[in-house]
Amino acid sequence: MPLQDTIESSQTFLRTLAAQAATFLPNLLVAVLVMVIGFFIAGRLAALVGRAFGLSRIDETVRGPLVAMVRYVVIVMALIIALGQIGVQMTSLLAVLGAAGLAVGLALQGTLTNIAAGIMLLWLRPFRVGDYIETQNFAGRVHEIGLFTCHLETFDGLFVFAPNSTLWNVWMRNHSRAASRLLAWQITVPRQVPFEAAHEALISAWPQSAGEEQLSEPVAFLDQLTADTQVIVFRGVVKEGATTEAQRRTAQAIRRIFVERFGADGEPRAIQRIVPGDSDPSRYLGADDAPEANRTLVNERPDAPSQSVVTAP
Repeated sequence: MPLQDTIESSQTFLRTLAAQAATFLPNLLVAVLVMVIGFFIAGRLAALVGRAFGLSRIDETVRGPLVAMVRYVVIVMALIIALGQIGVQMTSLLAVLGAAGLAVGLALQGTLTNIAAGIMLLWLRPFRVGDYIETQNFAGRVHEIGLFTCHLETFDGLFVFAPNSTLWNVWMRNHSRAASRLLAWQITVPRQVPFEAAHEALISAWPQSAGEEQLSEPVAFLDQLTADTQVIVFRGVVKEGATTEAQRRTAQAIRRIFVERFGADGEPRAIQRIVPGDSDPSRYLGADDAPEANRTLVNERPDAPSQSVVTAP
């Protein structure tokens, strides 16, 4: 009878399904267990490798990507073992992954661009963890360099999540790279103030001795002359790390010097910082947050002369 045949076929199908389930479910449970153990081992091993790198001399810049690579390798190995447990043939899987990888690669060109940019950033190291950098879009201190993104913090405490390609394909200023930096001010003083006396006052105000404000090699020269005023450019070299404090205090010191030497009539009519300009974000940093060049420069010459330092008043 057709109904009887249908019932028997259904019973046969259910028995076959139950037999296959009895064989497949244990393998599936083992595969799930392998993945759980794999994720657990990956997390523990990544933490262990991170602590080991912290005790070693490995640069902090490459620690994050190396730890991430260790974690991903363990997860991929666990995935391969799990797929083998449920009967997936690795040769067929690799063929499928190859075709899928091509499709995913075409669809995720931006992501692959970020990976390539991250590799180049780690290889060439235009900046490192802890450096204060500036691009055409933002400026901040680098906290982490990853394979996909970099994490930065701006001077006012904002978190910046920057894809690597946005840092690799644009111009960049590294405020922590050089050991010293040139600062310059444009001082507008009355015409009746003798230039020689103003020049001597500016130069002698920074004696050749070390101190908190490390302004060295002071230079002053006449830049412009009008009927009522004269514009003097005063500049000096500052050790990186003291740049912010020097920017904040030097203008005050110049004003005090002129008032003490030439009286109220000799007070500067304008003091303008020209190097670095007002758009330089490093002037917002606190004294304790200023970038410090505490590493050997990549392009430093072996015979580069050392910078002498002086104290600003």
